[in-house]
Amino acid sequence: MFESIQDIVEGIKGVATLDGDRLSITKAAALGPETIDRLAWASSFGATPEVRGTARFVIRELAGARGIRPASIHALYMAMGRGDVSGFTVPAINIRAMSYDSARAVLRAAKALKVGAFIFEIARSEIGYTEQRPHEYAATLFAAALREGFEGPLFIQGDHVQTNAKKYNSPERDKEIATLRALINEEIAAGFYNIDIDTSTLVDLDKPTLDEQQEVNVTLAADFAAFVRSVEPAGVTVSVGGEIGEVGGKNSDVHELHAYMKGFNRKLHERGASLVGLSKISVQTGTAHGGFINADGSVRTDVAIDLKTLQELSDVSRRDYGLGGAVQHGASTLPPEAFDAFPRAGACEIHLATDFQNMVYEHPQFPADLKAEMYAWLREHALEERKPKDTEEQFIYKARKKAIGPFKQRIWSIDATRRAAIGASLEERFRFLMTKLNIGNTADVVARFVTVPTIARDRQAEIAAAKGVITAAERKAEGLAD
Repeated sequence: MFESIQDIVEGIKGVATLDGDRLSITKAAALGPETIDRLAWASSFGATPEVRGTARFVIRELAGARGIRPASIHALYMAMGRGDVSGFTVPAINIRAMSYDSARAVLRAAKALKVGAFIFEIARSEIGYTEQRPHEYAATLFAAALREGFEGPLFIQGDHVQTNAKKYNSPERDKEIATLRALINEEIAAGFYNIDIDTSTLVDLDKPTLDEQQEVNVTLAADFAAFVRSVEPAGVTVSVGGEIGEVGGKNSDVHELHAYMKGFNRKLHERGASLVGLSKISVQTGTAHGGFINADGSVRTDVAIDLKTLQELSDVSRRDYGLGGAVQHGASTLPPEAFDAFPRAGACEIHLATDFQNMVYEHPQFPADLKAEMYAWLREHALEERKPKDTEEQFIYKARKKAIGPFKQRIWSIDATRRAAIGASLEERFRFLMTKLNIGNTADVVARFVTVPTIARDRQAEIAAAKGVITAAERKAEGLAD
């Protein structure tokens, strides 16, 4: 492990020279796998903010030298909206557990299949319970890309930048809005050039008309979109997504899509006539985050997705509003045969998360004693996840994501042979999904439409970000939704 700045300086000797806040790269190709592993570890677990921030800065600079840079998928989705490209659905993959090894598995699959159209993402709630702030998460992804020899842009997304309805409808409203603006600012500074604004928690279905139901949703979404435009870097048009209704709630329909889009566009125009709008729209078609859980803790596979509605909403969003299409959430736990339906339905994006976490926990090479310790921790510290009618198995299934952050270093420290076996299983699943979603050979498509600007990294900014640690008590105080 790199214990100090001097350790990092010595570790990258012959590859690059750190001179104050400047990294002079002499031979990026000479960077060895062990050095990358040590930088990745230091970026998450370095003893001081200076070590963590410096490791992140070095990772990002070395990645940039190899052409691995953060990018916005906005232009690709606009090409979908024009009909210039079609036939595939972009997976947005949430990396929660064993992040470095999991990201490496994604990138191996992408490299083998020549995939360029895929997204790494993390939601507001996941940032809390996995203890991965944006700068750390991004550095982990770039280290993984270096380790696997991946080439090309990385699309990193702030998933569910979500309003907490309870806080918004209370005297803490201004604080809640300020918290979300701060998160957006932090994410963009870290290279999250794709932001999903989720104010759908504030849709009021008790109102008599669709316009009234969506009023707060579209107003706040336009406010946040305008804020994104005010802080995005020069040369970057951040891809911004909106959301009609909360995932797991009422299924969306075309009338709601029109009410949302017309309201959003009107509100955004009031904030600036030249402001760029949305690239996609998230809809509800019958799924739920984490899937639907049986009493024995298994996931139901008989979920009825309204693919006709998904296709209709995608078609209308492209035809009438020039968007890339509709976005499907809560899909990772669906049965394998379901996934090739999404490209046929014209969905531009699909969000995948819980199943990969499940694969880590349930893999035969995941240490049984560590899992038992994590589950014991949940029974003491995550009781808010237990509903009155939950079985023990349902409680554990729903709550176990909460143990990822407190046990993050222990999970990263699992024996290398065991981690490799888990990573191989994940890679197989990612290859399967990428094939079903028809994104093989999309590296050339991405290169055709997506421009990747060179944006200088700031070592002191990385160090400052490394000082930001959210404790369990602070997460509870923020009321972060899952």
